[in-house]
Amino acid sequence: MNSAYYALAKHLDSYPHGFPATKSGIELKLLAYLFTPEEAQLALSMNLQYRPLTEISIRSGISRHACQTLVLNMAKKGLVNLRSGPDGPELSLPPFIVGFYENQVLTMDETFAQLFEQYYQEALYEITAEQPQFHRIVPVNVSINSGVEILPEENVASLLSQKQAWAVLDCICRKQQALIGQGCDHPVRVCLAMSDTPGIFEGIPDMEALDLDGALQVLDQAAKSGLVHTVSNQKRDIGYICSCCTCSCGLLRGIADAHMANIVAKSSYFAVVDESLCVGCEDCEAYCQFDAIKVEETATINKNSCVGCGVCVRICPEGAITLMKRPAKEVKQIPESVDEWLVLRRQARKKA
Repeated sequence: MNSAYYALAKHLDSYPHGFPATKSGIELKLLAYLFTPEEAQLALSMNLQYRPLTEISIRSGISRHACQTLVLNMAKKGLVNLRSGPDGPELSLPPFIVGFYENQVLTMDETFAQLFEQYYQEALYEITAEQPQFHRIVPVNVSINSGVEILPEENVASLLSQKQAWAVLDCICRKQQALIGQGCDHPVRVCLAMSDTPGIFEGIPDMEALDLDGALQVLDQAAKSGLVHTVSNQKRDIGYICSCCTCSCGLLRGIADAHMANIVAKSSYFAVVDESLCVGCEDCEAYCQFDAIKVEETATINKNSCVGCGVCVRICPEGAITLMKRPAKEVKQIPESVDEWLVLRRQARKKA
C-alpha cells in the first residue's frame, strides 16, 4: 500500500471527527479506492480550513498547474471542498464522516459499499464514542404538551423555513445497505439539503431543487414512513436534515446493532401516553425503532429508551401520545456552531 495512504489516514484521524485505524487496515483500502496516490499526497497539504490554491501548491511542492488539475478531479469526486476566494480558488479537505463519504452518494458501487461496511463494523465504536455526538434528533412535526417552549433549533419545520434554498437527494446509508444486499423498505429519496443562498442547488446532478413547500412534503413523507429526523449537532448553520432508520442508517444502526444508546444526541423531549385515550392498537410499538414502547392493555413508554423523535405521536390514530420536555438536567447542551463543536470534540479526543 502506498505510503501516502498511511499518512492520509493519520492526517484524517487528527481531525476532531476521527478516522481511526483498524487491525485489518481496511481504512487504507477505502482511501485507495477513492484517492489516487498523487491525490492522497496532495490531500496531506490541506485541512479543514479553506486555503488558496497557490498556498496548497507551495505546501505540496507541486506546480500550480499540476495542483489545479489534481484538485479539479478531486472536487469532481467529492474529495475536497472548492470555492472562489478573493485571490482565486480556495480548498479544504473535509473529514471522512460527515464529509467526503457522504459525497459518494452518486458514484457508490458494490465494491465501495462492501469496503465501507467492513470499516463501519471495525471502527464504529471509536468514531462515535466521543462527545459531542455527530448528530442529534429533532422531533417530527407533532404537538408538544402545552406550555412547553419549543426553541428554533428543536423544530424541524423552523430549521427549513429559515433557509432560502432546498433540495432532496438519495440517502447514502440506504443506498449502501441495498448494494450489499441488506436494504430496507424505507424510502430512499428523503434526505434534504438546505442553504442560505437562493438557487444554489439548481443544476446539481441527482439533486432535485425544491421550494419550501416541497421540502416540507418530503419531511411529511419521511415521517409517515416512520423515519427519524436527525441534523448536525449544532444550533446554527445546519445544512441538511436526514431521515433515518435503525435498519440502514449508519448512526442509528449502531443503536440497534451495537446497543450504543448514546450514539446520537436525544431530542429535548420524551413521549408520554394518555391512558384514557389509548386503545392498545399497537401502531406505536410497531413504528418505534428504539424498542421504547410496549403495549399490553395500553401503551407504556420507557423514558430511558425514548429518543424523543415524535414518530409515535405522528402515528397514533387516537392522539393518545404527546411529547413532553425533559428535565433540564437530562438535556445536553447543543454546541452553538460548527466551530464550537470542533473545539469540544477535539478536547474530548485528547482526553481519551
